Amino acid sequence: MSEAHSLAITIRPALAQDADGIARTFLESAEHHTRMDPERYSVPALETIATRYRERQPVDEQAITLVAELHAEIVGFVDVRLDQSPDLMHRDIIYCHIAEIAVSGRHQSHGIGRLLMQAAEDWGRQMNAEFASLEFHVENKRAALFYQARMGYRPASITAIKRL
Repeated sequence: MSEAHSLAITIRPALAQDADGIARTFLESAEHHTRMDPERYSVPALETIATRYRERQPVDEQAITLVAELHAEIVGFVDVRLDQSPDLMHRDIIYCHIAEIAVSGRHQSHGIGRLLMQAAEDWGRQMNAEFASLEFHVENKRAALFYQARMGYRPASITAIKRL
């Protein structure tokens, strides 16, 4: 990403009026995940997504949605929340859980995802989280490379599923 382009990106807390832009980016992500694993993912209606983000604002103290804005357009977002393991064997640790992150397809590979992740992690630090956590689909090789090689995440557990 060119320096001029990166300077034009603003990362900020989402507002209710960002809901349509978030929804468009979310929809692209849902389509990608549905192609990868149609048994588990589906593409919700655009208005359903927009309504969710419109009604979730303003931000509560335990969660936040941050947006990436470029020239007054929402080009990415990240949903972050504080979390703790219910397992009594686990230490009493606050996690900054990245629940959802997406960057519009035409703006990928320009550093926007990195900026969103850094902002999410910064929020987590401000909220006294000790670790950041996230999940990604095992088939999503691009995500694995991004999170592990570029952002410094490491596998900590494996979630296994079985159809019943």
